Amino acid sequence: MEKKVLYFEEIREGDEAPPVVVANITRTHIVKYSGASGDFNPIHHDELYAIRGGNDRVFAMGMMTAGFLSHLVTGWVGDGQLRKYKIRFTRQVWPGDTITCQGKITKKYTADGKNYIEAHVFAENQRGEKVITGAMAAEVPNKPAV
Repeated sequence: MEKKVLYFEEIREGDEAPPVVVANITRTHIVKYSGASGDFNPIHHDELYAIRGGNDRVFAMGMMTAGFLSHLVTGWVGDGQLRKYKIRFTRQVWPGDTITCQGKITKKYTADGKNYIEAHVFAENQRGEKVITGAMAAEVPNKPAV
């Protein structure tokens, strides 16, 4: 499948990214991410440890959820186009949660001969609670002349 390119001339403020949905986060997802990332903090895989730490149960790593949101961003604007990306973790992600990542263009402009977009991005759970909020800026190309 050919990847769609965002062209500056076709972008409008208010345009939204195609959402990325990760359904039913499982403990297996969390443990696999531990292995891939090297984050073996027992609060994410040891139920008793998590409860003793004041949590209801184990929960997903913030960076795992940030990876889902990063997947939305790079899939939307393309690899190598991102110029700024900042996020804030606002809630925990629990086993059984479904995470939906979304983005909306807030600004489109040209500076120093280059085209840019800025967007508000976020990830939310199935209850509509934001688990990550953030912002990004990307450089986008002009549409090629025909």
